[in-house]
Amino acid sequence: MDIIEKIIGEVNDVLWTYVLIAVLIGLGLWFTFKTNFVQFRYFTEMFRVLFDKRTIDASGKKGTSSFQAFAISAASRVGTGNLAGVATAIAAGGPGAIFWMWLLALLGSATAFVESTLAQVYKVPGKTQYRGGPAYYMEKGLNKRWLGIVFAITITFTYGLVFNSVQANTISLAFAGEFEFGAEYMAIVLVLLTAVVIFGGLRSIANVTQIIVPVLAILYILLAIYVLIMNITEIPNMIGLIFANAFGIREVAGGGFGAAIMMGIKRGLFSNEAGMGSAPNAAATAEVTHPAKQGFIQALGVFFDTILICSATGFILISAGGYEGSKADGIQLTQKAFEFHVGGWASAFIAIAIFLFAYSSILGNYYYGESNIGYIKDSKVGLFIYRIVALVMVVFGALASFDLVWALADVTMAIMALINLYAITKLFKVANRVLKDYRQQRKAGKDPVFYRDVLEDETGIEYWERKQAKENS
Repeated sequence: MDIIEKIIGEVNDVLWTYVLIAVLIGLGLWFTFKTNFVQFRYFTEMFRVLFDKRTIDASGKKGTSSFQAFAISAASRVGTGNLAGVATAIAAGGPGAIFWMWLLALLGSATAFVESTLAQVYKVPGKTQYRGGPAYYMEKGLNKRWLGIVFAITITFTYGLVFNSVQANTISLAFAGEFEFGAEYMAIVLVLLTAVVIFGGLRSIANVTQIIVPVLAILYILLAIYVLIMNITEIPNMIGLIFANAFGIREVAGGGFGAAIMMGIKRGLFSNEAGMGSAPNAAATAEVTHPAKQGFIQALGVFFDTILICSATGFILISAGGYEGSKADGIQLTQKAFEFHVGGWASAFIAIAIFLFAYSSILGNYYYGESNIGYIKDSKVGLFIYRIVALVMVVFGALASFDLVWALADVTMAIMALINLYAITKLFKVANRVLKDYRQQRKAGKDPVFYRDVLEDETGIEYWERKQAKENS
């Protein structure tokens, strides 16, 4: 295992030091300027479209509601990255890592808009549910099915298998630290609970996450706000510390500057997933009148994840201290921070919260894999095998080491993000034209409705009608 961890570590160093950081920030800036700062100009619009009630199209086909699609993607976003990931970033990169998480979120929300809008444009009607995502827009928009298959395999491996091992590992550590609950017992509990839901299909996943995610997020945020209010006089100093560590000369000289950037971007990407190509799979399932609506909703998800929840966790960890040189792993640092602020009961609350957060993430992650298995080939045998392997990886995660599962996650999400970012850069003109169409209709006082003949090239678009055909019917 030591040799495997070393090899994975070296691959990570190359990918993240020389490629990913520059690509994520560079493209985030490019999308921001090209869309005329879509993530800021349309911030209030994001809330308006979140509760769009339409779930049935003109032919009677049911789709996931905008809010359900948001909840499915949030099920993957909100969880381990916000609690354990932030702690890991601060422990390894210092408080300055939080600044780089903020930067990635602010720029990445424009990237999230682009990828989720494209997912809606190129979605296809399935037997019971719309399907779409990067694999679909790679095939239909770029005319590269082979690339779509490569991405489908990558996301299935990354989310359905590797990321779920991270979730299981975090739950196992939290319960071992607080309740001395054996990892082998936790593995059994997680496998049983996961199997019950994943064999029930997407609808049960949507229903479960729609309830779990908002309630948990609200409870966690309320507790975090309480802790921050109790320490409100320290917040200006903490913000100052974050910026000082992000740009400080001492950090540059000591090598901490690079660690802050790398850990902030790594854990920021793991948490909010902007540009990774995961959220578009959920965005494509929504029934909306215009693709830009899901672009707005997924951009909002990035703000919700990083600016709210990650920031709250970061402030609590920094104000508690004790993260430098600590032997505790990830979630255990967060537990200790809450225990420091509000007492021993908080550690138990965090253990239970992370159980439910990470469990909902396992369900959301599983769906991404299922959706892409269906893209490669509609096979009941293939789907059954995937479900079994997904359960095996839950067991692996509960029993494996902290460093191994996170290193695997870093490698697979880097590869996945690079493939997706290439595709959305090539298709950006489509997303930008869709945004302009939405803006024109809103200025005219309309609830925007999209027609495919707005685009110069309609190749690969199956779902959306032509305006001329609509008028003639």
